[in-house]
Amino acid sequence: MTAFLKMHGLGNDFVVFDGRGGGFALDGTTARALADRRLGIGCDQVIVIQDGGGAADAAMRIFNADGGEVESCGNAARCVARLLMEEKDRSSVAIDTPGGLLACSDAGHGAVTVDMGAPKFGWRDIPLSQATGDKTPIQLPLDLFFGERNELWAATGTPVSVGNPHFVVPVGNAAATAVYEYGSHLSKHPTFPRGTNVEFFSPLGKDRIRMRVFERGAGVTRACGTGACAAAVVAHLRGMTGRKTEVVLDGGSLWIEWRESDEHIAMTGPASLSFRGDVALEDFAQ
Repeated sequence: MTAFLKMHGLGNDFVVFDGRGGGFALDGTTARALADRRLGIGCDQVIVIQDGGGAADAAMRIFNADGGEVESCGNAARCVARLLMEEKDRSSVAIDTPGGLLACSDAGHGAVTVDMGAPKFGWRDIPLSQATGDKTPIQLPLDLFFGERNELWAATGTPVSVGNPHFVVPVGNAAATAVYEYGSHLSKHPTFPRGTNVEFFSPLGKDRIRMRVFERGAGVTRACGTGACAAAVVAHLRGMTGRKTEVVLDGGSLWIEWRESDEHIAMTGPASLSFRGDVALEDFAQ
């Protein structure tokens, strides 16, 4: 049997394995089976903590619910950081991810702040299939089928990378937007050769936005840390907010600061432990 933790950040939930010390292997097929909410443990992402190197206290591998491995996950970073800080009795740690090194610190009252680095807007960095101007919104037409009618719908949004790709779309009312219908198509649009996360946001007032998300490989989730960062950055670029923004998600709020001093994004929010368990991984291997 292999020990695991079930954790979440605002309802964006994870099955977390400690793979440090070697001898632990997990592939995408097993991760997909574990993530199944009817036949497995159930989660949005499966996380494997690994040995760090250099400046990193640990490394983190991230599998989406579909078994695909991805570059970054802000909510999972807060959860892993909380575990590491409790284990090491320290107020800060560094986690290596495929999307870059993340500096994490205790923000008090169960919250963790993660330095997500600077957002990237270059079309090769995101990446996009063709060149566009940095920070320039693009329009993507979609021919969607709803019931008995076809609808031609065009989404105008801003591509940005926060260690992983995002397409951020301002809308009139994020709470009422058909996130699954639109997001599932946009996530696989040929403009994004590696797929993309899709965020729909609308202003709620000064320095406060409502956001909902379709995550690449996971679907509609209650929260997305990197997505909240991307939406806050785009809201500021569009003149809707300042550099400090509360992002209200289906699962609760994250506080995002896009610092002027170094252009890095600081994300603050909770990291919660749901339960501990043991699982026979061989039962999920195919």
